[in-house]
Amino acid sequence: MKVKIALSERVWTEQRVEQTVGNLLRFGVMLAAIIVLTGGLLYLIRYGAAPPHYNGFQGEPSDLRSVSGIVADALSFRSRGLIQLGLLLLVATPIARVVFLTFAFARRRDHTYAIMALIVLALLVYSLAGVKF
Repeated sequence: MKVKIALSERVWTEQRVEQTVGNLLRFGVMLAAIIVLTGGLLYLIRYGAAPPHYNGFQGEPSDLRSVSGIVADALSFRSRGLIQLGLLLLVATPIARVVFLTFAFARRRDHTYAIMALIVLALLVYSLAGVKF
């Protein structure tokens, strides 16, 4: 029993958690950048020579206003969908960090920091939900 406890504590050392968080952030940003770059290149190939229309503002198409629409467009290799998906991944990366840290703090039995991370996660989700009063 002591061997299992000692082994699990060694896996969740502070240095190991910091290294995992750093790798998570690095991977998330790199993946988002690659997806945005791919979408940007496809956009330039398709629309790069088109003259800009300054006579009126056109918002995003309706299929790019929801996560499911963005994913569907990205899977179809549509340039705007890829760009939007990359931006969603960029926003999701720090959220994934907070989720991981919440789990890591709970695993290390550091209840104060686990509760603080849960509060931060709740605030992030609340702000992204777009709740208006």
